[in-house]
Amino acid sequence: MSFKPLRPLRRPSPLPRGAASSRRQWLQAAAALAVGASPPFAQAAVSAGAGPDLSGVTLRIGTYKGLWRPLIQVAGQASTPYRIDWRELNNGVLHIEAINGDALDIGSGSEIPATFAARQKASVRFIAASHEDLNNQVTLARKDTPIRSIADLRGKRVGYVRATTAHYYLSKQLAEAGLGFSDIQAVNLTPADGLSAFARGDLDAWAIYGYNGQIARTQYGARILKTGKGYLSGNFPVYANPRAIDDPLRHAAITDFLLRLQRAYAWANPNFLAYAKAQSAETRVPVGDLVELFNGRSDDFSLGPVTDAVVRSHQEVADAFQRLGVLDGPAHVAPLWDRSFSKALAVRSVEAA
Repeated sequence: MSFKPLRPLRRPSPLPRGAASSRRQWLQAAAALAVGASPPFAQAAVSAGAGPDLSGVTLRIGTYKGLWRPLIQVAGQASTPYRIDWRELNNGVLHIEAINGDALDIGSGSEIPATFAARQKASVRFIAASHEDLNNQVTLARKDTPIRSIADLRGKRVGYVRATTAHYYLSKQLAEAGLGFSDIQAVNLTPADGLSAFARGDLDAWAIYGYNGQIARTQYGARILKTGKGYLSGNFPVYANPRAIDDPLRHAAITDFLLRLQRAYAWANPNFLAYAKAQSAETRVPVGDLVELFNGRSDDFSLGPVTDAVVRSHQEVADAFQRLGVLDGPAHVAPLWDRSFSKALAVRSVEAA
């Protein structure tokens, strides 16, 4: 199964004269600001000239409906010294394509789109990893079918989303049951189209993640066959534009944003009801359904630095997809992981512990 080609690479614009020689000084200032200052002090330091002036910077940030944008707002992290241009793109492939085409500075998604990006040597980097719930990544069966296990999917119409976590964990669950994609009627659908097909009875089962799976359970009585726990790492890379990383001011702004996001994730765990209300306002998913998802979570939310373990986990995904024949060759992920933000994130992780 081939992956949709990414758009052609655009040649990055050269840095202005003198920018390259000053990059180290700017990054040092940014790192000192990020590591040593709390947000109010950091903003005061910027205005006082102690760090780079970010007032002229705009970060183009990809968000999923109900995730980063309302989280940053409700957690009290929205007063940034730079402007954020939020762009809603509801799958990781779109985030990577937008970054690859220089239409986005930061995005996010699972390890799976990032694996295809590594295979195609796309113009993207991975700069941090959030750790999220795996119990909302589910393989569901319709309530009116006799399906009770993954082995019962043989010959059945099974929806999934290609090149996503659903593709990956479904393939592993099938293999564990002695099956492959050739043994089922696999139907590649977007999450929204998959929900419609599931509701109409056009699918017998569905591998899906997030709110749509919850809606299938609460509104259509879907039964969980398996979750993603035990099949996925729970790591979701933060994607970044190499042009933004190489720009001293945008690097400083990205560092600040990652620290805000890290604080917001830590805040959400003990304050999830407030976050659920903000999510519901944007997604229209009932607050009770969101709280139920949270209460059944496999782990707390967190955002951490790039580590050897994170890179190793990503490489295992790439190797598995090559064995499955989904990738047309090896994908070496390590060169796309950028650790220039890791010190700041690691310091905050230790302080929060």
